[in-house]
Amino acid sequence: MVRSAGAAALGAGVSGCGGAPEGRAASTRGLPRYGPDGSAVARRAQEAARVRPFAGDRQAGVSTPQQRHVLLLAYDLDEPRPAALRTTLGRFTSALPGLVEEARRAALTVTVAVGPGLLRTAPVPHLPIFAGDRLDPAGCGGDLLVQFCAADPATVAGAAGELTRRTAGGVRWRQPGFLPPTPPGQTPRNVLGFKDGTANPAPEECERWVWDSRGGTYLVVRRVHVDVADFAALPLSRQEEVIGRHRADGAPLGGSREHDQPDMFAKTPQGRYVIPPHAHIRAAAPHLDGGARMLRRGYSYDNGADDRGLLFLAYMRDPALFVRVQQRLAERDELSRFIEHRGSAVGYVLPGAAGRPLGAGLV
Repeated sequence: MVRSAGAAALGAGVSGCGGAPEGRAASTRGLPRYGPDGSAVARRAQEAARVRPFAGDRQAGVSTPQQRHVLLLAYDLDEPRPAALRTTLGRFTSALPGLVEEARRAALTVTVAVGPGLLRTAPVPHLPIFAGDRLDPAGCGGDLLVQFCAADPATVAGAAGELTRRTAGGVRWRQPGFLPPTPPGQTPRNVLGFKDGTANPAPEECERWVWDSRGGTYLVVRRVHVDVADFAALPLSRQEEVIGRHRADGAPLGGSREHDQPDMFAKTPQGRYVIPPHAHIRAAAPHLDGGARMLRRGYSYDNGADDRGLLFLAYMRDPALFVRVQQRLAERDELSRFIEHRGSAVGYVLPGAAGRPLGAGLV
């Protein structure tokens, strides 16, 4: 993650919960270049993600239709940290409605999550270190995580500056991300050129697996560096075997359409699995977790020629789900040869303010 001056599953799903309401840099070998400028995605988000009231039962920016740009900020709070958290959340509660209203045309959402050790209830666990992680401590953790999303980067940066001035603490790390230019109605592609947003939970599944009874959820953030050049050096057929999907249309191997259910038991006439045993989508399959799902809201990031990849954002009722999935991916996923997890954070997304300060009764 980009330090301040002072995916679990890659390619598995990034769009929001079926639109449920609430209260990508240089390429090689034919892979596309995705930069952070201009896209129909921004216009669609601006039209579809009309600003939700900040004071609803749930914060916006989770199942809100995905906006074009994101900025994640992690803050270290002043001591004593519980008092600094209450002060900061009170200031946020006062400032956010005006910020969101002022940026209505850009469909701004601001989503606030609290890190480990600061909540009396809804305790936030520390994530373990997984096999293959190359985490930079200065780009991990944080007492407070804030996600800013909007149709344009200037709106995101402006809102981030306003809230940073109101935070009783300092910025620990920051990471921007973006969606690539995408034709209307199509799934965005990640830096590997594969569609990334196919298999998110439906709205009714979000009620079961994402939101808790208070209107909160857990957020896991991972900055996943991707070795695009090495992956691109593979023949297309091998790329597709690594992912488990066709690059052209996103259909699972053995399927004909993007949203076909992957058949994990299908075999070739020679007796080989159509979806190879170490394919990415096989290791991430929800049936291995009793059907439990994460809502993924991933973005591409570009920190320069030596650091490009996926800014993985996932929401779930129980962060133990992420731990189980990531352990499988680290052990079995052939895609692990081409990626490194370099940043990591986890927080509890507070329920909406609903007429009282953010975090009331929890901090």
